[in-house]
Amino acid sequence: MDQTFGKHEKLKSKILLDKLFTEGKSVKSFPLKLVYVPIEDSETPHLKTGVSVPKKLVRTAVRRNRIKRLMREVYRKNKYLVTKDLSSSFAFMFIYISRENMDYSGLEKCMIKTLKKFHENHA
Repeated sequence: MDQTFGKHEKLKSKILLDKLFTEGKSVKSFPLKLVYVPIEDSETPHLKTGVSVPKKLVRTAVRRNRIKRLMREVYRKNKYLVTKDLSSSFAFMFIYISRENMDYSGLEKCMIKTLKKFHENHA
């Protein structure tokens, strides 16, 4: 079980980000929203993942960065839920949609629920 979140797994492509937000589908589990889109032209199935915390909801940079750091860690620990039976490649964007702070365990429960919803739709 691979528990890394390396450079090749991070969502950085401007083209892919634009496609994600124009054509992407979403799955919600408060306070997380997962927007995803399939990626073509790849021979091995993999995920490109990004996290986002809107400035409009979380005003201070310190809180935004902490939430993003927690989201990346929770994803890194639980990505096996979707990668074990992955048949094609996807681009993921996790968006935090709450004004309140959330601790690691609460965020982990929401992330697991979100990943399971995605896996049910694409298994």
